[in-house]
Amino acid sequence: RLLEDPLTLLKDLTGVAKILNICAEKGKDHPEYLSILCEALPFLKEKSSDELTYAKDLIEFLSHMGTQISSFRDISMVNVFNFFLLINLFPGLQPTSPGYRLQLLERSDLAQTLLLAMAALENQTAIKLQLLQTLLILSGSSDLNCASMLRAGGAGTICLHMNEPDASGQVLFCSSEILWNLLERGNKAEVTAQLSSMECVISLKEAFLYKLINGVNHSDLQLRNDLLVITTLLADNPNSLLIESLFAKQLVVLATFPERKSQNSLLGDLKLNFNNDDLKMKKLLLNLLVLMSKDLSALQLYKDEMVMLSLLMLVKPPAASSGRRSGSRCWSSIQQEELMLQALATLATIAPLMLDDFMTCQGNVCLLLVLDWCVTQDSYFGQGHSFHGTGGRGSKKAQMRHCIRVLRSVTSLGEESVNQDLCDQGLIHQLVGVLMQMEASPDEEDIVTVEIKSDIQLILSALCESDMHRKELFGSEGVEMTVHFLKKGSDKFYSGLGHNKLILSTVDCVWSCIVGCYTTEDYFLAKEGGFLLLELLSSSPRCVHCNILAALLELCDNPNTLSHILSWRGDGGQTAPGLLLQLWREEEEELKVSRNKHGGIADPKRPILSVYQGEDPQLSFSSNEPSPAVLELAESLRSKIYSIFCKLGFQDLPGLSTKHFVTMSVVRRYLDFKVGEVWDEISRELSSEGVRPISPDEEALSTICKIAEDTARRVVAEQNSILEQRRKEEVSEEELVYSEIKSHWKQRELTAKTWDNYVSKTSNFDTLKVVSLKLRDITLSHHCCYNEHI
Repeated sequence: RLLEDPLTLLKDLTGVAKILNICAEKGKDHPEYLSILCEALPFLKEKSSDELTYAKDLIEFLSHMGTQISSFRDISMVNVFNFFLLINLFPGLQPTSPGYRLQLLERSDLAQTLLLAMAALENQTAIKLQLLQTLLILSGSSDLNCASMLRAGGAGTICLHMNEPDASGQVLFCSSEILWNLLERGNKAEVTAQLSSMECVISLKEAFLYKLINGVNHSDLQLRNDLLVITTLLADNPNSLLIESLFAKQLVVLATFPERKSQNSLLGDLKLNFNNDDLKMKKLLLNLLVLMSKDLSALQLYKDEMVMLSLLMLVKPPAASSGRRSGSRCWSSIQQEELMLQALATLATIAPLMLDDFMTCQGNVCLLLVLDWCVTQDSYFGQGHSFHGTGGRGSKKAQMRHCIRVLRSVTSLGEESVNQDLCDQGLIHQLVGVLMQMEASPDEEDIVTVEIKSDIQLILSALCESDMHRKELFGSEGVEMTVHFLKKGSDKFYSGLGHNKLILSTVDCVWSCIVGCYTTEDYFLAKEGGFLLLELLSSSPRCVHCNILAALLELCDNPNTLSHILSWRGDGGQTAPGLLLQLWREEEEELKVSRNKHGGIADPKRPILSVYQGEDPQLSFSSNEPSPAVLELAESLRSKIYSIFCKLGFQDLPGLSTKHFVTMSVVRRYLDFKVGEVWDEISRELSSEGVRPISPDEEALSTICKIAEDTARRVVAEQNSILEQRRKEEVSEEELVYSEIKSHWKQRELTAKTWDNYVSKTSNFDTLKVVSLKLRDITLSHHCCYNEHI
């Protein structure tokens, strides 16, 4: 019946499975069975409930069908196509829904079984291609199918068979597409791990080189680039074996072509059309240089193939090039811009790793030429088509951004010869000029502009940090630049454009380029730089305070700084000492230091202990851990505030209230408390290790630890005295206020009585007569006394 009418219903799956077993056994001697069975499995249903009723039978059937592939593998391919792509309709019957078929395929192990059959298909190209096309459909439609294929080592299997002879060229294409599906839908890490074997890397290399030399049409070039992208993913894996397989050497040679001529045989038959596909390949090769540089053994390949020279040739701006560069004449202007940006981005990673080659090829000169070209006003307008051109359309901003990045990566290493060479060529003056020119531009700030400004300031900091002469070169022009940025304040700190980094880099510029040189320090103070730092300290978020306080502390070594700090007044008349004590209290609140409601010491045994140093002072202390008391000094504001007060003094400071004086009593003894914490840690460490000092040492240690607690108790007494004195002053002030109020009311009563007398004299004649007589008697009495005196 099956041979006469090949329409198979879901309810017939059990019987069909038995028939398939028989056909599998007889298929070798009777090929006609195989051709008829190609149409035997349309998987039709009579009613909708059949899908749910026979789901389990269908899953078992699919799994069973996969096991018979070795006997009639050509049928299984067509059956899967019929099963998956069925669109024919039969009278009275319905095909199963696509979602239902896909779900059952995912729950069966058919994809895994088909993959395993690849090993048995030697010299059967047509069947293998059919199998690959099936796997391509399965991997492109389901994540679960991709996971099933990966469990069977699908990525490695596909890669190993991708270069087998195939006149149509479809085997390599399907294999590449399957690998893409596995990367996109499967576990990317698992795919790269399977492709990182020596056999797979060599197979991938052969496929890429074949398409590189023989590819002519657009699809071939796209496939070549796809294989290069897969190679890029492998290069990101530290166990990729690209170098051991010699694939990396060939990729490096290609990355320097056509800028540098080479005798390598690989380039003999290579011709570029300089179209967009070739541009993509060139950019992918440059990106591979960055990824492979993680392996230090690749750097020797870069040296041998003169990668640095090739990159610098791409980086040179058109106006700075001597004539037309060999090989680059065929790139269009837009392509040249993209390659220039890509090369700059590559240099930012590779140049710090190859400083000797960078200096030998005069990399500093090249970068300064690029920087000078970026700031000149000419007719160049950037296209901004590439990823690296983001934010630079219509200008040279993208080129400047990446050029500054390269300079930052090179100078941040602190290599004296490199930095000195840059300074000798006037980089400090040039960068300050670029900053001020950008500030004078009417264009609105964006994320790229802010990044360029902050990077320039970081470069200046790296150049001037440890050299007095360079700080002098920074000079008044640099001070004015720094003051200009300090005046902007912190209003845009959370703008999302990077102003937070710009503020930090500006403070770092003060610390590294100004502090330490008295001439620049004095000019900075004359430009009210100290005031600006204090204003920034009062208005900026807490995360910036540590850097600002560090710069202020270093600036306090200049004797002229103290008068500026003491004369500063903030909002509401706040003074610098008051601001520092306020920051101290906020820091202690953040550290959850034990304090009473007046800000005084609540526990004399833990006068300044923070929550990060342990909640319980009796906790066991391990000698393998660094000292919490010492580590707390690194990022603590309190140590810097204490050091600044040591410069200012602790007496006769303006603008302090009683609360400030209570805090000041703790600040004054901060060092004593910190020393006590260290000795307490030593005592706990000895105890935890079971070491008992000899009697004199034990007594001395106990006495030292007790001194800190006694000091804390004296500070508590001092704080109580301050609070009591303040309470008395408040009572005295209150009594004075009451006295003034009483006097005021008495004066009002006298004024009212005087007014009543005046009114009575003017309204009552008898009263006026009595007052007149009294005045006459007083006048006569005074006259008689005067005569007697005469």
